[in-house]
Amino acid sequence: MNPKDVKILLVEDNPDDVELTLRAFEKHNLTNEIIIARDGEEALDIMFQRNGKNPDHWVPDLILLDLKLPKVNGIEVLEQLKTDSGTKMIPVVVLTSSKEEKDLVESYRLGVNSYIRKPVDFEKFIAVVMQLGLYWLLLNEAPLRK
Repeated sequence: MNPKDVKILLVEDNPDDVELTLRAFEKHNLTNEIIIARDGEEALDIMFQRNGKNPDHWVPDLILLDLKLPKVNGIEVLEQLKTDSGTKMIPVVVLTSSKEEKDLVESYRLGVNSYIRKPVDFEKFIAVVMQLGLYWLLLNEAPLRK
């Protein structure tokens, strides 16, 4: 799969983290189709075509999910994604500032594919996003979806 063909749903409410993530992907030419959901409810609306969101049923190849979100938190989003037969195979990477062990444990219990704590340092954050992109978009092999 060409990285330019990859679709990502970025679920993040912090505008600075959104900007850094987009810059990291752009800088390393990893993808050109990223949709941003600014809260958990919007992410679920996009994924399940609710409230007029995503009428063409755009399906991401990867979901980057923050846990501390307004409206519906990331754990609830993860649970709904991983219990639905139409979305459970989409890789979900939690990218969060949460240092709570219970968030880590609950995320894996629900079926997250990877859990990464966001570095607070700008350069480290960019490096983490780049490595994340290289792994999930270039190295990882996912099953074909119908």
